[in-house]
Parts: sequence; C-alpha cells; structure tokens
Amino acid sequence: MFSLSDYGYDLPAELIADRPVPERDTSRLLVLDRRKGDVAHRHFKDIKNIFQPGDLLVVNDTRVIPARLHGVKATGGRVEILLLDYVGGCLCLEREGVFQCSCLVKASKRPAVGSELFIGDRIRVRVESLERDGSAILSFHTEDPMPHALLDAGSLPLPPYIERKEENPDDAIHYQTVYASRQGAVAAPTAGLHFTDALLGELRTKGVELRHLTLHVGYGTFAPVRVEDIRSHSMHSERFEISEETAEAIYRAKAEKRRVIAVGTTCVRTLEYAAIQEGGLKPGAGFCDLFIYPGFEFRVVDAMLTNFHLPETTLMMLVSAFGGYDHIRKAYQEAIAERYRFFSYGDAMLML
Repeated sequence: MFSLSDYGYDLPAELIADRPVPERDTSRLLVLDRRKGDVAHRHFKDIKNIFQPGDLLVVNDTRVIPARLHGVKATGGRVEILLLDYVGGCLCLEREGVFQCSCLVKASKRPAVGSELFIGDRIRVRVESLERDGSAILSFHTEDPMPHALLDAGSLPLPPYIERKEENPDDAIHYQTVYASRQGAVAAPTAGLHFTDALLGELRTKGVELRHLTLHVGYGTFAPVRVEDIRSHSMHSERFEISEETAEAIYRAKAEKRRVIAVGTTCVRTLEYAAIQEGGLKPGAGFCDLFIYPGFEFRVVDAMLTNFHLPETTLMMLVSAFGGYDHIRKAYQEAIAERYRFFSYGDAMLML
C-alpha cells in the first residue's frame, strides 16, 4: 500500500463531470460502511435521514478566488499567472504596502527576475524571484484599490481536467459552496458543493451541529506524486484557521462521544493536523502540511463526506487510509460500474 501504482484505477472519460447537476443536493451518494465494506446507493439529500441528532458537522468556509490572470510581457508575448497565496499577498500588503505573493507563471519563455508583466492597462507586475519548485514571487502594482483590482481582473481557476470549449458563467456560483465566505482558495473544497441552504437548515432542525474552519485549498491539491514509494512524497502546505468556537465544539463532541463528521479531505487534514500538535486541537492559525496515507491513526474524525478523486493522488491515499484500502478499491469499482460522476463536479461518498 505504499507504492504509487497501488492508487491507480481506470476511469472512462465520460464519467468525468465537466459541469454540475442542476440542483446541488440531487447528486448521487455512495455510502460506505468502513467496518464491513458494505456499500449503499443513495442521493445526497438523503443525509438528512442518515445523520443523527448530536452529530457535529465540520465544513471548510474558504472561498475560491478568481486566481487566473491573463496578461502580456513587455515584449508583447502572452502570459498567464495563477495566484498561489492570495492571503499571503494581502498580509504583505498590510505589512509593507505592496501585494507580493507566490504565483505560477505560464509563458512561452519563463520571465527573468526584474522583468515586468502587464495585466490590462491597470496592473503592472514585477518578477521578484524564481523559485526551485517552478513558482515565482511576483509583486503587483496598480493605482486602483488592491487586492480588489486583482479579483476584478481574474477568472475562476477550474481544475485542469475540466475541458470545455465555452466558458460557463454559472461556474462563479456552482464552483463555490453556499457557505463560502473567506477569500483565498484556488480550488473548491468540493465535498461541500452538494449542500444547499435548505438542506443545512433541515440538518440544524434535526439537531445536527454545524461548525466552520478555514483551509485555503492550494494548487498543490492537483500536484502529481512523483515518487514510487509514497512515503517519500513531500506534502504541500496550506493556510488554515480554527476558531475558538469550533475547537470548543469538537472538544465537547469528543468528550460526549458524539460523531464528528468532516466535509471533505481539507477538513480531515486540518482537524487531524491540529490534533497531533503539542497540546492537541486548539484554536489558531498556521500552515497544514499533513500527509495522510494508510496506517495513519485518526484522532478526531469519525465520519467523512468526500467526492471521488483522481487516481494516484494524495487525496486517494487519504480516503484509503480512512475508509480502508480494500474497501475503497471495491467502492470505486462499484461507483464506476454504477456510472457515478467523478471529480470536482461529480457525485459524493459518505464513509461511516
């Protein structure tokens, strides 16, 4: 279970969801019993009958920013910029008066340090340094209010496997969770895309407690694992924050032996990372770089909602650790046979 090839599978291309279902909570739901490996087929709105009074549901309230910027070099050549650390840029702006952060730059030739790029006629960009991992540190300059100028100029960075010939303006709505509030992610925490305000209201009425945390999903979520022995993989880090209210709610739930249900791999990683720090799970902020693969001991999360993930990714390794390697293999095979929709805009899985 430590070989990269252990996490591969064959997926028919037509099962990759390139657009959402018309109504969020009508997506399908595969329910996996983590102990027995049994699988049941439901619809997402059925969770109101599966969750129990007293369950604590933890969601990630990060909001995807329009992080993809198109511009030109001083020579006129086209360039594409992807903001990797929007929050870091905002903090730099507060400290030093300039928006500067890590970015990916796509061009026919990599711009040199000190060169300038232009986004429209309002934003000038300077290349401050080139990093070993292929990223670049860029500073952004404009007479307009920053960072709003960047958000106005950018477009939503849909996952690379969503290939469309036409832009869909509805993505600005559908590629955000209904509770997204804190700007900073370059990818959506996709397990949460299935919730509607009405469904969340029904869960609260039933007695399910809802709490938020923040983990700003980074581009590293799409980064391929390039080592055959997965234990040698270096995990990317992402900014997170856990409020005092959320930390206290989790502490109470665990003490009272109530279920903690994490919505998505981002919540799982954040909660488990916080739990293994000195002193245990506490409110605070920092960078999460926890890599979860089979053999990991879960301390906080009792159940998990997630989507179906790309093969040979750290996300597949995490769900295999939580659901059981053999159970996940079986569940994915059944999902393919039953024609479930895969990846960000696809169907969901609940592991109990």
